[in-house]
Amino acid sequence: MANVKYRKLGEEDTKDPQTRDDEEERERTLSGNSQKPYSWCNMALKVTTVLVALVIIGAVIIPYVVPAPLHAQCTINWEFPSINCSIVSNKLVSQIKKWTTADNCPDGAGEKCLYTLKSVTDKELQATHETPVKHYVDDLTFNFMPNGKMCDVKGFSTSETWYAVLDSGTNYCNLHNLITGSGLNETTGFVEKTSDDVCTQYSSADCEKY
Repeated sequence: MANVKYRKLGEEDTKDPQTRDDEEERERTLSGNSQKPYSWCNMALKVTTVLVALVIIGAVIIPYVVPAPLHAQCTINWEFPSINCSIVSNKLVSQIKKWTTADNCPDGAGEKCLYTLKSVTDKELQATHETPVKHYVDDLTFNFMPNGKMCDVKGFSTSETWYAVLDSGTNYCNLHNLITGSGLNETTGFVEKTSDDVCTQYSSADCEKY
């Protein structure tokens, strides 16, 4: 309710009209400002509700509309029926070390460079790959699963950039380039398995460029 001032009966208003108008304007302004925090709170609540709803809808619908990971990443499974996991691991480590510097990517041509070995055990190899132009960093993991004298390997690459959704097949190429660079793809019975469902933009990847 707006503040209302009453004068006693017979009391004379000695204020000039301009003064009265200024006081009434100040009272209206104060009255309006007292309602603003409430209005802003309502608006913020509505915006937050809409954003949350959009995120939930996106998480539910997108996987059915676009068969691809929600974050830029790639999972690949390989089969090496003619060699053991020790050989596979050693060849990957050797190739990573060969491509540690930017020498193999002159003037930013291609991305078969800037790999860094983080750790390696009998069961797992961890590395990173940095793109030579924009310097985005991806995390790589190879899990080795001995199968008699054979070796099954699961590779995973994911972008460290949290908001990355598309990657032009970069995460696929991060892994695939090491396999082809080391010559592991030429071993007898070699098999590579992946798809757009688990590997961002796999079907359009150009590993000579990325």
